[in-house]
Amino acid sequence: MSNRPRSLLDEACRTFSLISFTLVVASTAVSAQGLRDKISSLFIFGAGQDPLFLAGSGDPNNPISLQAHGSHFVPASAAENASVIGFITDALGASVANTPTGSTSGAESFRFEAGVPVRTSTSAGPIFAERAQTLGRGRLLAGISRNSFRFATLRGVDMNNLDLTFTHQNVDFPGCDAQFNGDCSLMGVPVLENDVMDFKLSMNLDVRITSMYVTFGVTDKFDFGLVVPVVQADFRGTSDAEIRPFGGTTAAHYFAGTPDNPVLNAHRESLGSASGLGDVAVRAKFNLHDAPKASFAFLMDGRFPTGSEKDLLGSGKFAGRALMIFNSQAGDFSPHINVGYLYRASTQQNDAVLATGGFDHRISDAVTLAADLVTELQVADSKLHLPPVVNYESPFRRTVNPTNIPDMRDDIVNGSFGFKLTPVTKTTIVLNALFPLNRGGMRPNLLYTFGLEYMF
Repeated sequence: MSNRPRSLLDEACRTFSLISFTLVVASTAVSAQGLRDKISSLFIFGAGQDPLFLAGSGDPNNPISLQAHGSHFVPASAAENASVIGFITDALGASVANTPTGSTSGAESFRFEAGVPVRTSTSAGPIFAERAQTLGRGRLLAGISRNSFRFATLRGVDMNNLDLTFTHQNVDFPGCDAQFNGDCSLMGVPVLENDVMDFKLSMNLDVRITSMYVTFGVTDKFDFGLVVPVVQADFRGTSDAEIRPFGGTTAAHYFAGTPDNPVLNAHRESLGSASGLGDVAVRAKFNLHDAPKASFAFLMDGRFPTGSEKDLLGSGKFAGRALMIFNSQAGDFSPHINVGYLYRASTQQNDAVLATGGFDHRISDAVTLAADLVTELQVADSKLHLPPVVNYESPFRRTVNPTNIPDMRDDIVNGSFGFKLTPVTKTTIVLNALFPLNRGGMRPNLLYTFGLEYMF
């Protein structure tokens, strides 16, 4: 009787033990203060203060009437300002968790005929797509991959050149109309509402994701897999703020100083890093039909909110994906198409229609070329809301745009190009580059992938 099933089970147990140990270590390596707080601190000008609070105007030594001006830009008072800050923070958090996961199908796939394994694949397979073939009953794939990238743009705007304009609260209270001789429900009455705060924001977020994965061939038609990511994130940001008074000989809104000699500029810097467990994924693939000319399969996977949302290591919500997989084979050339749907149980992230198409080509026994077009098309209107332009009615009609970030769909279109190298039997090296072909969402200019796989 063969010892192969027992040895495969032993290998699987050892692999899962290694993953479990890594999780324990990684989970203890998170930062004391979350990265979301580090981002928010770019809008805070003093210890213990609210975002956009003006300590100069709000100085307790000032008259009560002047102190009130210290809170007129605070997001709790000005909804537009809350929307801008929330949009940026939520976009960062969602983008790290949504990094695409590569294929875990393995370089070789088999089925058993009369007890004899028969190879069902020619090339080593795709990298950021799935193929219909399964590993084969009793086979185990173990691998580790490393993704490295830096977010470069947000909806096409350079992350080092984000312009924000924060507007004053629309003040209205009993007796306001009589006090200021105008309709206080209009933006611009009283006249101090015309003061604005300009922000120049620069943010760098470097991310490295180390994913450990195993896939086990339960039957010739069914694979089951687990992907465990460990995420490292480093954040660096600066902000430069300037208050632009609308007029007058003294200031009511200022960071420091006095109304006669106000400080109208402020600078902030923020640094932070975090590392730990990301969102763990479980996946299952069912082969529906396998033939050289046309193979079909159905894949389901789920990402569970195991990563820290406050440290930008995870989304904080479950996400599930269902894919229909088709591929064909013409000699050494294997085209493939994946079409599916991505569900996200999140109030900040949209569902998406998924479509990936490309090919993998066996150049030699040791080299496979893989290329793909990887798309994620947003369903419905974006859940990340930018505020509309602010309309001023007094002393003259005009509009102020709160940001240079465009209000657009966050469709994702990427190109993928890479190689799978098989220097020795059962061992595969994965090298790949993923690059944007449009500018929806928050995107890196290039995402590098290096991976190592072994088939048992």
